[in-house]
This record gives sequence, C-alpha cells and structure tokens, in this order.
Amino acid sequence: MATRTQATASTSLVQRLIGGVVGGVVGGLVFGAMMAMLGMLPMVAMVVGSESAAVGFLYHMFNSVIIGAVFGLIFGSLSHTYGQGAGWGLLYGVIWWVLGPLVLMPLMLGMGLQFGMAFTPPMLMSLVGHLIYGLLTGLVYVAYVRLRPAIGEGRAQQV
Repeated sequence: MATRTQATASTSLVQRLIGGVVGGVVGGLVFGAMMAMLGMLPMVAMVVGSESAAVGFLYHMFNSVIIGAVFGLIFGSLSHTYGQGAGWGLLYGVIWWVLGPLVLMPLMLGMGLQFGMAFTPPMLMSLVGHLIYGLLTGLVYVAYVRLRPAIGEGRAQQV
C-alpha cells in the first residue's frame, strides 16, 4: 500500500491533467444528464448563440473537460485518497457554481451578476449539479491516478 501512495504522491503533471480530464468527463456526463432532465441545456447553448439542447450538451462537455483538467492541475497534488478527492472535488464544485451560473454565464448572456438569485430553487438545483460534478471529478481523478501506476507497471512487464 505504501508503494501505491508514493506513486500517487509523485504523479506527473501530465497524469494529473489526464486524470482531471477523465474525472471531468464522468462528472460532466452525469451533470449533463441532470441538466437535460431539467430542460437547462438550451439556456447553456445560448452562450454560444444557439438554443439547441444538443449544442448545449456539447458546450457543457467541452467546459467539463477543461474544468476537469484544471482540477487535476490545481487539486491533483492534494488528492491522494478518495476522501481528499471527494473533499477537494466538492469545494471545486462550489467554486464553479459561483463562477459559472452566478458570474460567467450571466455576464456572457448580458444579464449581469446573479448573486441575488443564489438561493432560488433553480440556482440551488444548479448547486446540487455542480457538487455532483465536483464530487465525481475528484473521486474519478483519485481512481485514475491510483490505477495508472498499475497499468504502467503491467505494460513495463509485458515489454
């Protein structure tokens, strides 16, 4: 077990980025499905000048990949256990809930900051979605970096 912990602690920058992307894809798929069920994807698509749910989903997944990579970059070196991945992931979800629907998206749509709407039912549902995204991103990140050394060792032995 000490070897596995040491391998995770010394995870390279590239592996942290890839782990974040993998986590971001998983979290994005689940959060995207939630947004589809709530009919929110057309509003997401409006950021790129569309009202198509499919375009909204693609734009959401693009963001999920980038935001996941940033998770790996910022919190990857702090996320060695599932508990740490979950904790940092939840914090990251809250950060993106503030940055996304309360700041960036409204500004991009010409609406101004939405802090006054933070505790309305739609924004609280958005908070839940961002928390789920962050939690899954953090947990999948840890799973990826824990499995990655084993995968790499298996390849080294086969060569």
